[in-house]
Amino acid sequence: MAELNLAPEDISFEEAIALTQSLLTQMEQGNLSEAEIGAAIAALVSSMNGARGFFVTYLSDERAIADQPSEAVMQALQTSPEIVSDLLIKNLAMSSAMAITHRRNGNEDMAQGSDRVRSRTAHLIKQLQLASVVEKAQKLHESASTGLGEYKAFLDRWGYDAEQRQVIQQSMEGAIGLATDDSVNE
Repeated sequence: MAELNLAPEDISFEEAIALTQSLLTQMEQGNLSEAEIGAAIAALVSSMNGARGFFVTYLSDERAIADQPSEAVMQALQTSPEIVSDLLIKNLAMSSAMAITHRRNGNEDMAQGSDRVRSRTAHLIKQLQLASVVEKAQKLHESASTGLGEYKAFLDRWGYDAEQRQVIQQSMEGAIGLATDDSVNE
């Protein structure tokens, strides 16, 4: 069994990326038990930097390992519902908007990468069934629609234009539907 370093609370974004890359490689090679995978991911998503590093790496990884998350991955993500919900909603918005940007720039490979992140994020939203996803998606939808609200600064920081904000609204509507398809868990 491989040595697995759990993420410290004060992990940097860059350290979380490196730890997630190592974790994915060990998962792919079958070097970790489901319990070890769950413990490592739960430790990562317990802090904002750890969760950000985990998601940016996990969702964009070229390997198919992130396409069908195991039960250990799902349970680990449920240990920090507020952080995970916020980042899933932001990842869904960003990947939806960036696919437009990449296609405008004629970079179909990058657009397909954004599409992969969007698809994986939507899949996680559907599987996790977190109540906080619905609330955050509604707030981001409102900000994308009105230019005001809780996610105004997030949208402004990335400079999303009208078309991108429209696709963000659509992706939030989809997230709300995905998260409420079955009974929603806290």
